[in-house]
Amino acid sequence: MEFSRSLAKHGIRITFVNTEHIQKQIMDALATKDECDEITGVVADHILGWTMEIAEQKGMRRAAFCDSAAAQLALRSNIQKLIDEGIIDNDGEIIHYQLLKAMRNSNKETDVSFITNHACRKHCNLGWDFIGNKTMQKIFFESTVRNKRLLNLSDWLLCNSAYDLEPAAFDFDPKIIPIGPLSVSNQLGDSVGSFWSEDLTYLNWLDRQPPQSVIYAAFGSTTIFDRIQFHELAMGLELSNRPFFLVVRPDIKGINEAYPEGFLDRVASCGYIINWAPQQKVLGHPSIACFMSHCGWNSTMEGIIAQDEIKSKVLDNGRHKANAMDLKEKAMNSIKEGGGSCNDFNNFVEWLKA
Repeated sequence: MEFSRSLAKHGIRITFVNTEHIQKQIMDALATKDECDEITGVVADHILGWTMEIAEQKGMRRAAFCDSAAAQLALRSNIQKLIDEGIIDNDGEIIHYQLLKAMRNSNKETDVSFITNHACRKHCNLGWDFIGNKTMQKIFFESTVRNKRLLNLSDWLLCNSAYDLEPAAFDFDPKIIPIGPLSVSNQLGDSVGSFWSEDLTYLNWLDRQPPQSVIYAAFGSTTIFDRIQFHELAMGLELSNRPFFLVVRPDIKGINEAYPEGFLDRVASCGYIINWAPQQKVLGHPSIACFMSHCGWNSTMEGIIAQDEIKSKVLDNGRHKANAMDLKEKAMNSIKEGGGSCNDFNNFVEWLKA
């Protein structure tokens, strides 16, 4: 949604194509009529490679967009190299972990050096090997391979990242074009992309908290907790003895029963629990001390570019603070006028308009 908003600011007309379920949610959220312009090009999520095939058949311009890390794209685009090196089999199963480890520890540069440097542990987290069900793993791996083949039909492969944040990934696969972080352009603006209504009463609560005091805990739009995990999270926040701001999505069933007994009463004076909130505005509030996240890519980007307050609060370790400020500087430099991501995005817009 941030990507669409950025395109719209440059005069690009956007028409969304969704499943019926998602379309209904969007229309209900926007309370607007369902209108459609003539389609001249297709911009699709990178996991929907089949859209590139259809767009090519229709003679349309084609771009794939990845809202996660470039490292994922670089990995998936080089599956065949892993197979050729004997690291994984044709079902995506790791068959030579020791070779993978040896290649990582070696100083010798190979075609898969980037992959071995980023995926060397017992469960390598290659993107398809985390399911635990071998049948499903095979299906997911085959889908990944097929999707990569179809992505080759795209004219552009865009990524919500910046070159200086992932130089190895972008060097490894130069076809991936960084245009992010996109959320910078809307850092304190209206939230976009959420189907849930925002409870703005949180601002009054945050305004009453001392500066640099509140733990902000939010875990994205899809993360699932089991009862034990949620119980431990709640207890941890309580035992921190700090004010906390906890986002608990309204679609999590039975969540009220998951709180420890008496928890809501005990934390009534120091905790604020809400269904959904505009994350960038929360991160920019002076009372926020730290961000407890599921480490999703978009949340990571928003944490990096948050206002300076969050960098100077609970980051007592000088090295951590320096690293945080370095990441923010790299991200901000990439999207300012003349920055790499800014130039790439403008080039893409000009291509669309040509």
